[in-house]
Amino acid sequence: MRTSDHELAWLLESLLERTPQTRHAVVLSRDGLRLSHTAALSVDRADQLAAIASGIQSLSYGASIEFGDGSGGLRQSMTEFHGGLLFIVEAGEGAHLAVVASDEADPGVIGHNMNELVEQIGEYLTAPPRTAQQSSQL
Repeated sequence: MRTSDHELAWLLESLLERTPQTRHAVVLSRDGLRLSHTAALSVDRADQLAAIASGIQSLSYGASIEFGDGSGGLRQSMTEFHGGLLFIVEAGEGAHLAVVASDEADPGVIGHNMNELVEQIGEYLTAPPRTAQQSSQL
């Protein structure tokens, strides 16, 4: 069973509603393709956020291999910038959940609510690697 984009978008909107100071959410594949996003993001901005989040996760994964326990395990990434925060968590096999929040947001609440959502629906958030044939059709 796979969660449809409409159902996933509804769940993302619900995440924002119950998490104060959040602005946007996107589910992306490991290689940076947008799978679903909240309504306040245009498709182009959602694609941009997905690409950024994928890059950050890739760098964080590399850091975990070099400076962690060597397993390459990655729980979450958080980037703080002027005017906001970006949180990224793994969300099923080959997928990530990214949330943008204001700089006044509570990181603990955001992380908790993101992980809670992933626990509820993570098994349905899969983005298996694309094959060469799928890549050429894009």
